Amino acid sequence: MGSVPARSVQPKLSPLPRIRNILAIASGKGGVGKSTTAVNLALALAADGARVGVLDADVYGPSIPMMLGLSGKPDSPDGKSILPMRAHGIEAMSIGFLVEADTPMIWRGPMATSALTQLLNDTLWGGEEGLDYLIVDLPPGTGDIQLTLAQKIPVAGAVVVTTPQDVATLDARKALRMFEKVDVAVLGLVENMAEHVCSNCGHVEHLFGQGGGERMAAQYGVPLLGSLPLEIGIREQGDAGAPIVASAPASAAATAYRETARRLVEELSKRPRAPRGISASLL
Repeated sequence: MGSVPARSVQPKLSPLPRIRNILAIASGKGGVGKSTTAVNLALALAADGARVGVLDADVYGPSIPMMLGLSGKPDSPDGKSILPMRAHGIEAMSIGFLVEADTPMIWRGPMATSALTQLLNDTLWGGEEGLDYLIVDLPPGTGDIQLTLAQKIPVAGAVVVTTPQDVATLDARKALRMFEKVDVAVLGLVENMAEHVCSNCGHVEHLFGQGGGERMAAQYGVPLLGSLPLEIGIREQGDAGAPIVASAPASAAATAYRETARRLVEELSKRPRAPRGISASLL
């Protein structure tokens, strides 16, 4: 993918020294496959040669460790900063690495947002070369963590994940409007679980309706980056810690993720470049 330039972020913020582009993956509601989409998009970007990390911003329900097959605690070289974990060629950080798997995070909003900013800022992302992309897997909804991300974290662009179902697109619209209100560029929509192909007969069914993401994209004037299938292998490989883009790169599902990731990069490339003076060593 070569040298990836940093793109402009919200007013009054500048890209971080170690990270050229932070990309937020969001959804209006839970259960639409946002985390699965985030992980597979990250792996698709890495497959095209980019240096990629994933930050699990869902401090109440972290799922990235399981999806990447990671366990244990990250190392700290100096007692302050932490080294990201690595799997399948990408870096990862999550509150899930720092607490027991069955420990509930009973935190008020300020504690959760503080944990997010600390994980972002204290992680030694990308080594000396830094990252081209940091995928931030947001919790569902439009609460404290999303607001902190918009106000304090320099985001090059956001992607909203939805299913074709009307109730899902209704909530996705709220997420999209939230980003518009806080000056975060929405790069596009991803329609997940768009169709199911029967593994026995090949019959195609639209279990969650048809065209919801396309209609929403047209209504709000944002691109539909891709429509992803509802396929048992995506779920099985995610649960096994070997996401389908890494474990079955020739599959139709992995191809769909890679095409979606390329559309994402294409839309990001239309954004203005960040001023060169902000981080000359990395840009």
